[in-house]
Amino acid sequence: MAIETDVFVVGGGPAGLAVAIAARNRGFSVTVADVAQPPIDKACAEGIMPDGLAALRKLGVNLPPDAASAFQGIRFSDGESSVQARFARGPGLGTRRTKLHEILIDNAAAAGIDMHWGARVTGLVPDGVTINGINVRYRWLVGADGQNSRVRCWSGLDSFRTPPSTRFGFRRHYRVVPWSEFVEVYWTTHGQLYVTPVGPEEVCVAFLSRNPKLRLDDAFSVSPQIYARLQGADRVTREQGTVSTTRALRSVYRGSTVLVGEASGSVDAITGDGLSMAFQQAHALGEAFLNDDLAQYQSEHRRIERLPRMMANLMLLLDRNNWLRARSLRALEASPTVFARMLAVHTGELPLFHIGIEETLSFGWHLLRA
Repeated sequence: MAIETDVFVVGGGPAGLAVAIAARNRGFSVTVADVAQPPIDKACAEGIMPDGLAALRKLGVNLPPDAASAFQGIRFSDGESSVQARFARGPGLGTRRTKLHEILIDNAAAAGIDMHWGARVTGLVPDGVTINGINVRYRWLVGADGQNSRVRCWSGLDSFRTPPSTRFGFRRHYRVVPWSEFVEVYWTTHGQLYVTPVGPEEVCVAFLSRNPKLRLDDAFSVSPQIYARLQGADRVTREQGTVSTTRALRSVYRGSTVLVGEASGSVDAITGDGLSMAFQQAHALGEAFLNDDLAQYQSEHRRIERLPRMMANLMLLLDRNNWLRARSLRALEASPTVFARMLAVHTGELPLFHIGIEETLSFGWHLLRA
């Protein structure tokens, strides 16, 4: 018994389903296989930035109002200084990871994508792959199977431009009316706390740290303002953890095998760009399939990840240096226009380095005085 398909996707998370939809929209037959059963959950801050939403809309996927909560921008705070900025071209959306997965599955089913859940891909064979003893022949094989991608290993793409680095994330949901229209990022001596509205009476609280032994309650101990907000609120979900890895690959394709999402490399979750990057990559890969040119996707992949990597490096520098972080936040608080332009660059609303000389000089002066 055998299955024949144009595109075979290993991994049915958001990245894999987005690629499947992108390929199906361009007329290709698509099969998706994942060993898990839906909906698939994962610990993340659950915010989709405006550029990620734009990429979803290109795929024909829209999040219904009752499945998401809008946020208008980003706020940074360290307990002494605070700076915030609004997105220039519309809000981002916070949504539960499980709800997002259900919506993508519904869109994939409506598009006619063949999905196999609880299906283990056991390896490559000369003319395809094998899932649960069934041979699948394909034109392209897509590895969307996460940070520890087996497809990446099987295809010999596990070669890194720089050594991977790791941090640790934990997440929990609370039943409480969101107190802010922003995603709030609290910088502490332990790491970063993120608060994302995901419903009219629910927030997602995520914590990122270099220390694998620290948990959310440890972060609350050095962030009393968040602890006060959540004190007495019901815990909707248990604390769930994940690993946030920074990984850059030398190549994201070989022959007819190509990688997407975290399988294709990742930036630290500090930027909140994981989902947005995956959705942009899916659109780019769909175009590459149409042109039968995976080298085109390689080029677009580098472009998509360039800015998030730069921003992640900058933010991780602030994470490592408490003195520099405190001075930088004080300087940004005194020069909020700089922060607004940095956010606009980060979300693709302004070109890279589109920060004026006057704002740069103002920020530099306040940084020296901070």
